[in-house]
Amino acid sequence: MKKIIVIGAGFSGLSTATALADQGYEVEIFEKNDQAGGRARVFSEKGFVFDMGPSWYWMPDIFEDYFGRFGKKPSDYYNLVRLDPSYSVILADEQIINMPASYTALKLLFDSIEPGAGNALDRFLEQAAYKYKVGIQEFVWKPSTKITEFLSLRILIDALRMDVFQSFYSHVRKYFKSPTLLKLMEFPILFLGAISQNTPAMYSLMNYAEIKLGTWYPMGGMHNIVRGMVALAEEKGVKIRTNMEVTGFGITNGRVQSVKTTTGTWEADAVVASADYHHVEELLGEAYRNYDEAYWDKRVMAPSSLLFYLGINKRLPRLKHHNLFFDRDFSVHSHEIYTEASWPSDPLFYASAPSVTDPSVAPEGCENVFLLIPVAPDLVDTEEVREKYFTQLMDRLEAYCGVSIRDSIVYKRSYAHRDFIGDYHAFKGNAYGLANTLMQTAILKPSLKNKHVANLFYTGQLTVPGPGVPPSLISGLVVAKEVDKSFN
Repeated sequence: MKKIIVIGAGFSGLSTATALADQGYEVEIFEKNDQAGGRARVFSEKGFVFDMGPSWYWMPDIFEDYFGRFGKKPSDYYNLVRLDPSYSVILADEQIINMPASYTALKLLFDSIEPGAGNALDRFLEQAAYKYKVGIQEFVWKPSTKITEFLSLRILIDALRMDVFQSFYSHVRKYFKSPTLLKLMEFPILFLGAISQNTPAMYSLMNYAEIKLGTWYPMGGMHNIVRGMVALAEEKGVKIRTNMEVTGFGITNGRVQSVKTTTGTWEADAVVASADYHHVEELLGEAYRNYDEAYWDKRVMAPSSLLFYLGINKRLPRLKHHNLFFDRDFSVHSHEIYTEASWPSDPLFYASAPSVTDPSVAPEGCENVFLLIPVAPDLVDTEEVREKYFTQLMDRLEAYCGVSIRDSIVYKRSYAHRDFIGDYHAFKGNAYGLANTLMQTAILKPSLKNKHVANLFYTGQLTVPGPGVPPSLISGLVVAKEVDKSFN
């Protein structure tokens, strides 16, 4: 039985390990931290249960497909509820838009903002549905190891129909004129780590996912997805070793022979790195790296985040489960993320209150609140900076909710660049991986295979198909197939 070591127990690592174990390989995961989940770890304090990272459950079909490959269903591990409204958007002058789960209601909302926009939404989503079908069912499953994967007339036609070479910015403006609707339609692109001018129009598939497939929540929290994946992995025979940090590799004749860790050295027939790609490259040393530092410095990174986890001893009026504070000028904030790379002067932010939906994540009568400001990677992260932004967010949140909040906080924790680096070795302290720009798509992403070490592979948000929970699940399955092919 061939022995595979997977580095990192995030979504892509668990996905890879489970698929390989299901095919008969002996698989062990070495996880640096004290629990599985990667950025989707969880912690509890004073009766509050905080998901540390992902908070949006989109593309439920991807999760159905993942568990279905192993004869399971998501419902075997967690209970999904569809959120309605999907989320709330707070615009300037206290204009509040609650995005209904019902498509009919959403079209009426669009028409109320811009006459005829409901029918325009039909046309926009008809094309987006095609992009979702082709993109999610075909393109993202390609390992992108060679250009010949994409050299066929049908794929070329599909690529053109998917508007790969047009920006999302120009595409969406063919359908809508209202600044309010443009903000609503461009919101999902924020998850891709680039402004709409630099994001291919093919990613309108995200709008299809959000609007047609819905925004969901696994009761008990997002970490219940991880718990389900861990249970399934262990059922397949995967061994997960936590508090096990990889420190180097034993390489002979162009193959990894062993993996060095903080607790010893372990032999392997192949290794899959689900840890930070750049960090693994550093461990390899110059002779075996795929890319030098100059390459990495030229990559366009998705944002990092400044996060606050708050336990509040009362309920907060007006907050929905997901709340987007778009009450500031995003063009300024985005310039400070992607162009000037500085701490934002007057940021937009996101507030999640899962206790609105799920009473299990907070004591009775209390609110569990997660705040996020998207910020540029590679910034100087200090306590003084964090407190400055905490004060700004509290001023705006208290004004919106109409009640005092600061004097009701019974638990507070912040998290930013230095934590992403310390916990995940995240390159430049990024939170989301590489931005999904045209020049960082498919074969232009870092390769999932090492070019100098035959049995070393990569998976996760810095390689194909890209950042996000569903893409990470897919990445793990794609890499598992490549590992299996290397032995056959």
